[in-house]
This record gives sequence, structure tokens and C-alpha cells, in this order.
Amino acid sequence: MPATDNRPRVALTMGDVAGVGPEVIAQAWSDPTLHRLCQPLVIGDPDVLRKAIALVSSPAGAVMIDRPELAEPSTYVVPCLMPTSARDLGPLIDVPAGTVDRRAGRAAYDFLIAAIDLALAGRIAAITTLPLTKESLRLAGLPHPGHTEILAERCKASDHAMMLYLAADPALAAGDRQGERRPGLGVVHVTLHVALRQVFALLSTDAVASKIRLADRAMRPLTGGKQPRVAVSSLNPHAGENGLFGDEEIRTIRPAVEAMQADGFDVHGPFPNDTLYHQALGGAFDAVVAMYHDQGHIALKTAGFRRAVNVTLGLPIVRTSVAHGTAFDIAWQGIADPSSLIEAVRVAAHLVAGRDISRGSIRG
Repeated sequence: MPATDNRPRVALTMGDVAGVGPEVIAQAWSDPTLHRLCQPLVIGDPDVLRKAIALVSSPAGAVMIDRPELAEPSTYVVPCLMPTSARDLGPLIDVPAGTVDRRAGRAAYDFLIAAIDLALAGRIAAITTLPLTKESLRLAGLPHPGHTEILAERCKASDHAMMLYLAADPALAAGDRQGERRPGLGVVHVTLHVALRQVFALLSTDAVASKIRLADRAMRPLTGGKQPRVAVSSLNPHAGENGLFGDEEIRTIRPAVEAMQADGFDVHGPFPNDTLYHQALGGAFDAVVAMYHDQGHIALKTAGFRRAVNVTLGLPIVRTSVAHGTAFDIAWQGIADPSSLIEAVRVAAHLVAGRDISRGSIRG
């Protein structure tokens, strides 16, 4: 590829072949925006990819490659790398659409592991993942709840978190206090894929403080290096009403906020959640630290489902993901929306650029 091509090489992992991942890739591939943002390649099954391309009537063709350096993508050429381990699972094209299947779970894991290893080796700049199914992972004998936990284990990242990022609506985004365009809103979760009853036991002052640090670090590439404004959610209704509805805000959350303020972070809270997201989405904050999964996901996905992107924080590599699931109910009908994938690649490219500025380039 030309030495002057500064687009990062981004691997799109196919995810669960029974879900919408393959057709979302096929739908997005003909969008010139994808190719302006990066040099994309797919890690997955080329036969499944060809089936998806035919489903959406794309003029593109899948080309099998055995290493990312051989990828020469265009709107008509889809380079696809299939890990050797996935080839031993048999023809994945036979996995029925919209079903939980052991083969699909194992293949999604193999696709992801191959991408992680390539990113750790500096052979790709970022990973953008399509959805997998936790039930299929479990059928394949894999105990991980999802992408985040697999990534953290493979990267040996003990201090990690998932951030749901909502890109600013280009039609509605207004200037902030300095008259500059807002970058969007990130929500970092202190607890993630656990039952709600476990949240109380898992919260600690150190855990909240850790996520404040991760939120600050994650948002800097997206705010042009400026210090992000971080808000912290409460756990209880009305932020506990000074202990009337629970004292976690007093005992656990507020001490973390005060400690981070003393360290120079622009962080505030804990705020009542019934008003916090209205303020944050209006531009008062760049990031929110939420206490549990649905606290952040419901607000952001309601505000802009198609612009929502998952980002894994605390890794030595860049990973983003679509914010939707496998959507088994509509899988392989050719109607899945690729908007979230385009946004996920856009955020990945921004994060790569931010890392390049601070610590050197990882290019294709």
C-alpha cells in the first residue's frame, strides 16, 4: 500500500455468524465513509461473508488473505482473514440464522482472539467488533460473559472498563461554552455484566476512582486533548437524599469524587440520575461514570441508538464495537442497519489518531 496512506488498518471481527454481523459488514462496505476513515479488513469466514454480500446485493467480492499486510480493500474488494482454528469447526455457512449454536460461539471467539493478537503485535491499528452471543459462547465451553472480558484477559488488563460513547448528532450539535463543537458523550461503567443484586457488593471507592481516571483518559483523544468534564452517577434515587434512601453516595461514591478532585480531575457528583443525563447530553459534561450497566445504556441508547459505540478502556490496543446485539429476530433478512458500525470505526480512527500523537504511530 502507498507509504503516504495514513488511514489506520482496522479489523472488523464478524462476531456470531447466526446474527446480523456479517450482513452489517456487507451493508457498510459499499459506504465510501468506511474507506475514508480506515483501511478495513474482515476477520471471519469468507464463505459467510460472500453469502452476506449476496444477501444485500452488494457488488463487492470477498478475497481471502492469510495476513493483514496483504489487504487491499476497496468498495469492491473485501479482504477476509479466517483464523486456522475457526476452519476446524466445519462449514459455518451451515449455521442456521438466528439460532444459538456452539460453532458460532467458538468461531466468534476465534475471530476476536486473532484480531487481539494482531493488534498486540502492531499489525493492525484497531479492532471494531460485531456482536456475539453469550449463550453461544457458553455452549462452546467458554465462560466469558462477552467481548470486554475476553479482551481484558487476552491483553492482561486488570484495570479496564466499558465505555458507551454517543457521537454528537451532526444535525443538532451546538457549540459549547467556547463556541466549539461538542465531541459527544461517553459513559463508563463501574460494574458491567453482573446481576443487579451484585452491584452493591462490587462498588468501592477505589473502583469508582479507577473509572473516573479511565473516563478522563479515554475522552482526551475525543476532546482534542482537553481535560474532560466528568460527572459521577449516584446509585440510589435522588442521590440517596443524604442517607434517607441509602448511604452508598456518602460512604463510597462521594469520597472517590473528592479524592479525584484533589488529584486535579474535573469531576463532579454524585448526581441524581433522573436529571443527570439531561444535563450531560445537553453539553454540561463530556463523560459520565455510571454505577451499573443499564444506568448508562438505557439513557444513551434512547438518546441515539444508531450513533452509540462501545469502547473498551484500559487496554494496550484500540477496540470499539457496535452498540447493538446479534438481533436474531431480524438476522439474515438484509435489513440490518450499518450506522453503528460506521460510527464505531469513526471512533476507532479518532482514538488511534489520539494515541499516535502521544506515543507514536501504529499503521498499516
